[in-house]
Amino acid sequence: MIRALVIAAALSTMAPAVSAQTAPATPAEAPSPGEAAFEATAEAFGVKVEAMQAEMQTAVAEADAARRAASLDAIEARYQPDADAFATAFETFMNQQMAAAPETERAGMLAGLTQALPQLRSVPRLVRTQIEQAATAAPAP
Repeated sequence: MIRALVIAAALSTMAPAVSAQTAPATPAEAPSPGEAAFEATAEAFGVKVEAMQAEMQTAVAEADAARRAASLDAIEARYQPDADAFATAFETFMNQQMAAAPETERAGMLAGLTQALPQLRSVPRLVRTQIEQAATAAPAP
């Protein structure tokens, strides 16, 4: 679920840029090489987010609070560079899209990019928060 949310957030910010500079797409039309490359990057990041989520779900089950926190800290720190790299890839892709977009649409695209980058960079923290909240809300066995 987290993977889908990350990809959806990135692609939803990207959608106005792509639709603004292309004619209506036919179902058989393939994405541009840049779009295809970014989609592959987003998919790869989604796989990493799923792995991080699984590791965090295991760690949150630790009975000792100090060990649980240390494990979650280590997992979050280990995946943060992936989130930063994905945000940078997204920024690069969007800058390319903005360069090709009509001037009248660039401000909106820039606003979307500015809003999306902090969210993408905070994915490890968001995943951790969601997992901790779910563990706290779940009844003890």
